Amino acid sequence: MSYSLENFCDDTRSILLASDNHDGRNTIRQKFELLLGDDTFCAAYVGPNEDPGVRQIYEDPDMHFCVLAYNMAAARNSPPHDHGESWAIYGQTAGYTDMTVWSVDSDEGSIEPLKTFRLEPGQAGLFDVREIHSISYAAGSKFVRVTGVDMNLETRRVFDPETGAIREIEQVGTDKA
Repeated sequence: MSYSLENFCDDTRSILLASDNHDGRNTIRQKFELLLGDDTFCAAYVGPNEDPGVRQIYEDPDMHFCVLAYNMAAARNSPPHDHGESWAIYGQTAGYTDMTVWSVDSDEGSIEPLKTFRLEPGQAGLFDVREIHSISYAAGSKFVRVTGVDMNLETRRVFDPETGAIREIEQVGTDKA
């Protein structure tokens, strides 16, 4: 049985209305893994014929969560960052993404990695509100990300692990479908 983007968005809307908290978002993560297993969805948004780059493929008109497709030609290592007051769920469709969760020591003014794990195709990982994380992926990796809001409107923190410096930024550069 097919599980479409429309099915996923309907389920996400219902889950958020019932429980917009960590448990609800983890349930969304589980539903997201169903969507990642749908060949029709993957071919349409993260298939081999898709242009490289990031593209927003859905924004909910009422709940404001967004779904973005990432077709990445080049490898990248992001700095540790959060998503402000939003949450994010990353779902792998091709290649892999290494995820690191970080901890801030306010007294020391430093940031340290807590754990690292790899997302393989079909797997999804949840980063909750203000949870600091970084991602690293190889050239040709493809993944989908769901966020609680349009991240172009959300101020977030970026951390320098060498100096402990923190700066606030707004994300830019996605194309809306």
